[in-house]
Amino acid sequence: MPVGLLLQGRTDERSPETNGDALRHLDALFHPRSIAVVGASDDPNRIGGVPLSLMIERGYSGRLIPVNPKYERVQGLPAFPSLAAAGGPIDIAIVAVPAAALAATLEDAIAAGVKALVVFSSGFAEVDAAGRDMQQQVTRRAREAGIRLLGPNCLGMMSFRHNVFATFSPAPRAGANKVGNIAIVSQSGAFGAFAFSLARSRDLGMSYWMTTGNESDVEFADCVQWLAADRDTQVILGYMEGCRDGDKLKRALEAARAAGKRVVITKVGRTELGSAAAASHTAALTGEDAVYDALFRQYGVWRANTVEELFTVGYAASVCPLPASSRTGVLTVSGGVGVLMADEASTAGLDLAEMPLAAQAALLREIPFAGPRNPVDITGQTVTVPGLLERTLASMLGHGDEQAGYDMVVFFPAAALLGASVAQRIVDDLIAAHTRHPDKPLVVTGLMQPAYREVFRKAGVAVIDDPSAAMRALGALAFFADAAKRPPPLGATAVVPSAISLAGKSYTEHEALQQLAAAGVPVVQSRLAATAAEAAQAAQRIGFPVVVKLCSPDITHKSEVGGVRLNLQDAGAVEAAFNDILTKARQAAPHARIDGVLVAPMVKGGVECILGVHTDPVFGPVVMFGLGGILVEAMRDVTFRLAPIDAAEARSMIDSIRARRVLDGMRGAPPSDVDALAESIARLSHFAASNKAGLQSVDINPFLVLPYGQGAIALDAVLVTEPAHTPSTSTPRGTP
Repeated sequence: MPVGLLLQGRTDERSPETNGDALRHLDALFHPRSIAVVGASDDPNRIGGVPLSLMIERGYSGRLIPVNPKYERVQGLPAFPSLAAAGGPIDIAIVAVPAAALAATLEDAIAAGVKALVVFSSGFAEVDAAGRDMQQQVTRRAREAGIRLLGPNCLGMMSFRHNVFATFSPAPRAGANKVGNIAIVSQSGAFGAFAFSLARSRDLGMSYWMTTGNESDVEFADCVQWLAADRDTQVILGYMEGCRDGDKLKRALEAARAAGKRVVITKVGRTELGSAAAASHTAALTGEDAVYDALFRQYGVWRANTVEELFTVGYAASVCPLPASSRTGVLTVSGGVGVLMADEASTAGLDLAEMPLAAQAALLREIPFAGPRNPVDITGQTVTVPGLLERTLASMLGHGDEQAGYDMVVFFPAAALLGASVAQRIVDDLIAAHTRHPDKPLVVTGLMQPAYREVFRKAGVAVIDDPSAAMRALGALAFFADAAKRPPPLGATAVVPSAISLAGKSYTEHEALQQLAAAGVPVVQSRLAATAAEAAQAAQRIGFPVVVKLCSPDITHKSEVGGVRLNLQDAGAVEAAFNDILTKARQAAPHARIDGVLVAPMVKGGVECILGVHTDPVFGPVVMFGLGGILVEAMRDVTFRLAPIDAAEARSMIDSIRARRVLDGMRGAPPSDVDALAESIARLSHFAASNKAGLQSVDINPFLVLPYGQGAIALDAVLVTEPAHTPSTSTPRGTP
């Protein structure tokens, strides 16, 4: 299957690059010392009244400036006819005026020295072409003045530690939220309000809440980049619909990973229908979903498939330390729930290593009917045998002959914490265990009294109701820990030298193989023959049996025109194949250019794979790997990474496919040379990165992986480039 069929991206305008002053003004945007509200209303329920009302009620300590020429006072505060009349300094101006008035408001902000705007107004690029033009004009003017612009068509932002409520959402009115280390960034205002309400209902402590709307200037990536350096934020929860600037997003995610922040993102648009819906909402661009999967994996982002998972993983990441490894102990009072959790652990990639034999024997001496392996089932005896829970936890968390040394432990107490007389003892034992091992995540899953939840929260013990969700959260913690140990992705740090552009040329298979060979990708040694006699001579030099294939820059799919002959045993068969191939090709494509045929050895054995590259319009070259044949056609068992990558990352690609065991040798087949395969994928990725200006796609199918020690080899290749006259598919930076 051509890589282009698996990867199809779209492009749109890019938001402008920002200068140094504009970058510094993000501090003013998210931590303002003075806030103006343009279109301020005396009615606390109107769009221009909600932010003023909230900040007055919650005790914002900075200067609040209502701007409305109709009033002398608004909500008890002196009002001004304009921003310039209010006098400076003004860090941000919240804009709650009709779209047609935004340009004039911007000029007023420039005159007043305002550093940033939060624009609630709608009616711009999300509506029609006229709105898009108006948005572009305003954005250009703001950029010229060094003013950052959040929105338009956004629900605003909130800074909870500083009581900043630059939003017209009614959600904060339902009650105060807890201040903490979780930030929420959403491209959708409605989802952002929903997420805020969910976080508050779960009693999660939040640092910031940001919605980006149309992203004419400040994008999702800008928010993540700023939060990566924020000392009050440990976890970043994101809702994404799309991205215009792939390089900016990569830099932001790498900054967060390098700073030790845990990023959890729900990215919508997995399906074709979902992508279409996202593209029409807040004018966002949605790229191919597989590319986002690759991006998140490489940059240490946990992709949450549901809102429930977004908050469960975010909560666990905000409470728990990162584990040293994925070694997990499951402690339960129910064998059935233990099996359920073990199943989920396998899906989550957790290592449920068995308890040491000495530890199992010690537990069986105390509870003969316990399940001592892992999951460890201590049955209902946990409520009747004093010290049993404490001793078992010590055995699971500690190191030694009778201790397992697990790096994470999850405990299912059933209903023991709902009010039984021993509940406090269980709580005390759990907290004592965590106190002795504070560097190891400890999770309690199940139902309990609300008071115990607060006790556990303060002690750093996570509480997750659903046992399956608890296992997925531990899997996420192990993922974050592994990402923190890895070096930065090459795409975030490497400077790949540019090659001569490939654009403007149609490549035959012979030429494509030459290009790949020059890049270090192993290819089959083949010869080009223009006549039947030359083909026979080439075959004799190569040695029989051979393969003969049509060579034409205009016919990509050779087999569809009868352009391939396999396993030819002598010169006569080669000459006959040459004549037959050219006859059929001229009949099928009379105007096609034909260079002759390619003669190559008939390579047998090994495992057929497919390697490929597709240049995504947002993120650039993306490399693909999968096993060949029906596995790629029917099962879509393929994986992707953003180029360039090294051999270690290529190895992780290989290990991630469902049919990985085929490469280890099955039904008597020898193990494959996976090292050679990984090195070839890495070299292909560097070829793609250095030729990204003119490269559209590469298909290497089949790519044959030979038995271990014998290497790997490309048997066929298709190289597709951009036409020389076609401009870049991405709008140049600096264009709003």
